[in-house]
Amino acid sequence: MLPINASVHQPMTALVLTAGGARGAYQAGVMKRISELPVYANSAAPFSIITGASAGAINGAAIASQHGDFSASAKLLVKLWSNLQASDVYRTDTLSLLQNVGRLALDFSLGGLTGAGRVSALVDSSPLYGFLSQNLSLAGIRRSVREGGLYALAITTTGYHSGRAFTFIEGKPGHPLWNKSRRVALSAEISVQHILASAAIPIVFPPVELPCGKSTAYFGDGAMRLVTPLSPAIRLGAERLLAVGVRCQESADSLLRSEWSSAEDFSSDLKRPPLSQICGTLMNAIFLDHLDADLDHLKRMNSFVTEHEKLASLVASPLGDAVPDHEPMRIVTPLVISPSADIAIIAKTLEHRMPKSVRYLMEGLGTPDAQSADLTSFLLFDSAFTRELVQLGYRDAAQRIDEIEAFLRDPFLSGNVALSKEGFTTTATENGVC
Repeated sequence: MLPINASVHQPMTALVLTAGGARGAYQAGVMKRISELPVYANSAAPFSIITGASAGAINGAAIASQHGDFSASAKLLVKLWSNLQASDVYRTDTLSLLQNVGRLALDFSLGGLTGAGRVSALVDSSPLYGFLSQNLSLAGIRRSVREGGLYALAITTTGYHSGRAFTFIEGKPGHPLWNKSRRVALSAEISVQHILASAAIPIVFPPVELPCGKSTAYFGDGAMRLVTPLSPAIRLGAERLLAVGVRCQESADSLLRSEWSSAEDFSSDLKRPPLSQICGTLMNAIFLDHLDADLDHLKRMNSFVTEHEKLASLVASPLGDAVPDHEPMRIVTPLVISPSADIAIIAKTLEHRMPKSVRYLMEGLGTPDAQSADLTSFLLFDSAFTRELVQLGYRDAAQRIDEIEAFLRDPFLSGNVALSKEGFTTTATENGVC
């Protein structure tokens, strides 16, 4: 990677879309409001790099497929999520579910005698392939790359055999690739199968087979092993990041206060969590916690880089112009958009919209408190719920639209002045998140 010369270099902006199952509808609302800025009327999306995992992979592919018309791609996202039904994502008929439950019962009861492995997931997600194939024109990704507006689209999955995060990249010839201890990047022509693999929620959806080098392997949800969701965009060369999360920070803080507080006024005895709440916490660990942790790391690393640059300006290096034995560090400026309302509570009010067969099984796992109904929020693929999230994303982006517009329009925005809504200093270094 070459040093950056600000006088001739145009910084690349990346869109980072995180995971979240049905919560991904929130990102559609954010994109819709940003696309309505007058500067983007009949214009291309302002993102040279787009990265995503799980639901973020679906949204990222939709934006990339119509990169030349940002307004059209945002409208496509809103249409997809606003009209979504569970039957578009997985088979909801009782027969299909009972067959799966029966095979699962055989595995648990007789697996030691007759062999197990009859069930690879709780539901049959085959309808999602048809839904995505019908609504996404992925040839548009190649056209956008060829015409120059899009530098790269990166979709991350998890390899079920190696446990590594595999990032499949369709981009300009010569784009960066990497092979780290837990992360691998490969060039690919992004297909519906790649998106399905990235969105294959573990246990709930079955693994997806993908070509990998000269062989094939099985992959699942990209959020499982991508503990640094900003990393792919930064390794691809982004110097500014617009990240759209799906977790309400205020709600997370409130749950922490209810679980641990030094003030007697806030102390309370919490009930034993049902299995549904435990599953929801597991989903949080996979989908929601990584961005928060990555931003925490950015804050620490930014302080380190700032001090390093001050020291370097005062002390001449004894090595002169020698090439360092590590990747050069650079400032990367992120801006994060996150929900202002607790999505779990919204899901709780609409859980009756789930298919009866699925709702019956989930009720068997116990009833969590409203703020901990995260499992439902990931799996509630229903238009009433997703429209609420689209509207929430639209409102949140509207509240910060001046900040967002300034961030996107000023390619040389100082990393020391912008602040994310969560209060993190929005500067970072490549080594800070990779």
